[in-house]
Amino acid sequence: MGDLVLLETEIRPVMTQLIEGGLEVTAVHNHLLRATPATFYLHVGGHGDPLKLATAIHDALAVSKTPLVVSPAAASAAIDLDTAQLDQIIGVKGQNNGGVYAFAVPRRDPVSEGGMEISPAGPMGLAQGINFQPTGGGKAAITGDFALTSDEVNPVIKALLTNGIEVTAVHSHMLDEQPRLFFLHFWANDDALKLARGLRAALDKTASGKS
Repeated sequence: MGDLVLLETEIRPVMTQLIEGGLEVTAVHNHLLRATPATFYLHVGGHGDPLKLATAIHDALAVSKTPLVVSPAAASAAIDLDTAQLDQIIGVKGQNNGGVYAFAVPRRDPVSEGGMEISPAGPMGLAQGINFQPTGGGKAAITGDFALTSDEVNPVIKALLTNGIEVTAVHSHMLDEQPRLFFLHFWANDDALKLARGLRAALDKTASGKS
C-alpha cells in the first residue's frame, strides 16, 4: 500500500496502468492546498508476489514524469530547530529525513485489513505522520496526516484550528480496514515549538502514543 504523487494529467494513464497490473486504486485526492503545480495523491493497494507488484508500480510510474533513476542519497541537512524540545512535546523521538524533522506516532489500537494486522504502522502509513521543515528564526513549516477513527476527526480539527494549524484535507486512504480510518492532513508555518504544542493537543484527542 502507499500513494503516488501525480500531476492532474498523469492520473488517468497511471491509474490505467495500475489496474492492468493487477493493483487496486483505493483513493485519489489532494493532500495540500495552493500547491504549484497542483498535485494529487493516488493511493494503491495490492497483495501477492512482490516482484509482480513492484513491476506493476514501476510500469505505472513510467507513464508519469516521476524520475525512475535512483540518485545517490544526499547527506541529511542540519535541522535548525530545537529537536530535543520537539521530541519532548510530541512524545516520541523524531528523525532527520533529508533536513525535515519527521515523527511517526503510532496508534495504540491495531489496524487490520483482510483479517491481517497492518504492521509496522509507520512504514505502512498508519502512524500519525508529522513533519517539521525549518523556515528560519525558530519557525517551521509543518505538514503530515493523522490517521483517525470517526469519533476523533472533529475533536482533532478543533484542536488544530484552535492552535493556528490549517486542515487541508479529510478523507480515506484504504477500502476495508478495521477500524475504519480517516486521514486528516494539515499545514502551518509558524514558531516550531508553538506548532508542536498545537499538534500535541491534537494527538491528545486520539488513541496515539503512550496511554
